[in-house]
Amino acid sequence: MYILFLIPVIDFLLAFIGIILLSPFFLVLAILIKIDSKGPVFFKQERLGKNGKVFNIYKFRSMIDHAVEKGAGFDIHNGDPRITNVGDFLRKTSLDEIPQLINILVGDMSFIGPRPPLTFIPHKIEDYNDFERKRFQVKPGISGLAAIRCREIHDWNINIPIDVEYVEHLSFVLDFSLFIRSLLVFFKTDNIYSNDKIDK
Repeated sequence: MYILFLIPVIDFLLAFIGIILLSPFFLVLAILIKIDSKGPVFFKQERLGKNGKVFNIYKFRSMIDHAVEKGAGFDIHNGDPRITNVGDFLRKTSLDEIPQLINILVGDMSFIGPRPPLTFIPHKIEDYNDFERKRFQVKPGISGLAAIRCREIHDWNINIPIDVEYVEHLSFVLDFSLFIRSLLVFFKTDNIYSNDKIDK
């Protein structure tokens, strides 16, 4: 189990290297986002992290500015008009998630772990039961067991038990396996408009 202590170190090093190598790509995407629509380059949103700690998750903005305030009452299967042209590409390629390298660098996230829920969906932190709270024993991740196993479905009733399964079987080998599998599916376009995409 001692090898698990290496995971935060590996996370930091990979995130640091990734940010340096991808910085020119960051700049290009930032320019495209600004040209395509008004608003900030990055979108930030409060999420629940390890032990229920609230933190701001970072993504490239893929919707019009103030999209959340303008409501989510759209038929996402027929296209959400709040999504920008560049944002559509970012979501199809999952490139909108890249700024979460910053979250890893500052220690709020890991490459692998349960996806961090909103502070009020599916529950406020105090409303999770003891079984569900196990998912908060580890840092949330950019990808993870539930994200890979249920890529075509986003249902907290399904995902939370899988998150708990991940925590109960946590190992370096499991994380490494999920990391490799995540790389293989990174550019797939399925589930890009799942119901948890209520950000921008």
